[in-house]
Parts: sequence; C-alpha cells; structure tokens
Amino acid sequence: MTKILALDTSSEACSVALYLDAEVRESFELVPRQHTQRVLPMIESLLSEAGLELTDLDAIGFGAGPGSFTGLRITAGVAQGLALGAELPLLPISTLAALAEEARLDCAAEYVLVALDARMGELYWGAYQVREGRLFALVDEQVSAPENIQLPEGVLHSGANWLGVGPGWNFQDQFPLAVQQAVSTIEPDRQPRAAAMARLAALDFEAGKAVAAEAALPVYLRNEITWKKSNHRD
Repeated sequence: MTKILALDTSSEACSVALYLDAEVRESFELVPRQHTQRVLPMIESLLSEAGLELTDLDAIGFGAGPGSFTGLRITAGVAQGLALGAELPLLPISTLAALAEEARLDCAAEYVLVALDARMGELYWGAYQVREGRLFALVDEQVSAPENIQLPEGVLHSGANWLGVGPGWNFQDQFPLAVQQAVSTIEPDRQPRAAAMARLAALDFEAGKAVAAEAALPVYLRNEITWKKSNHRD
C-alpha cells in the first residue's frame, strides 16, 4: 500500500494530508502567519489518527510553489527536515497544478486556468487540460502582469469550457478580453490544498519522480533578488 504524507503552507491556509492507497485524509486550516506553529502538530495528529509513524511512509510531498516566499520556505524546510530524519524521498508538487487538480475532482473541469496573487501587480498562473482523468499542463507556469496572460490559440477559440480558479481571479477585469470570454466559471476563493498534492504526489511516486531531500527546492518563478530589492514582505 502506497503511503504518502503531503503538506502545504504556500498561502494563508495550512494543510496536511495522507494518501493511503488511493484514500486521502486531510487536515486544513486557514491560519495566516501561524504556519510554523500549526504544521507539525497537524502532521502528528494526522499520522496518529492513521496509526502511522513517519518511517512507515514511502515519501513526503510538499507544495513547492509558486506562492508566498515565506510559506514556501516553511514547507520546504519542514518537508526536508522530516524526510532527512526518516530517510524518505521528497516529491515537490506545484501549487498551481494542485489547484487545477482540485478543480478536476470537484468540478469535472476539462480546461482550468489557475491564477494566484504574486503581489507587485503580477500573478502566478498556469493553464491545464484534463485528459483521461489526468492533468496536463498546456503552458509553462509563469509570473506576469494580469494583462499578459495568454491561453493557447488552439483552445482559446475552440469553444472549450474553461474554469478559472485561485485568488488571482480577483483581478479578472485586468485579464485580456479573450481570456475573460473563454472562462465561463470562476472560483477565486480556492486555496492550494494538501489533499490534491497528495494525489499528485502519488502519481509522481509511481512514475519514479521522487528526489533526495537535499535536492527538493521551492519554485519561486519570480527572481528572489528582485523580490528582496522591492522590500516586499509576504
């Protein structure tokens, strides 16, 4: 039985999940600025309820980004510490893909445009298609101004039904008109969740994509030096 722990602190939410042979158990809390205090107790509680120790797991998945710089460092640090202590591999999972996976499961969406607020007038975004029950990226994940979001021409004008998810959709009035017209439904209140990451991590584990703890790094998309020069804090 495949057993994977997943955790995420990339947004205002803190969540952990256990993947136990296709069954997923999750603990999710909206706890802005309390991630460091909550994530380890949540992990301990979830493992205890399942009657498991860290060493019983096959791997640990974590929200690798993009997202809050501080939150990503917390997640990566906790995941690396746990993995090193238990001698487990890590599975870095995209927060954008996790949101798209949620939409696939909850809304039966075929095309999903995910957008997260990157601050400084920019968004993290990615476009995905669901085929045969699996998620496929249509473009590389990017950070850009809302007006620079572009969907692939092949599906933009095909009449495909797009779903928009993530807090970045609070800036939809700044999106290109063609993108606004292509997306029929939006869900701006969704946050990345460890449950979706656990499912994606299980797929990656089966595909042999697990990496050593020291090789698993956050994905910022934006150049961190630029972020530091801006004196921005998240």
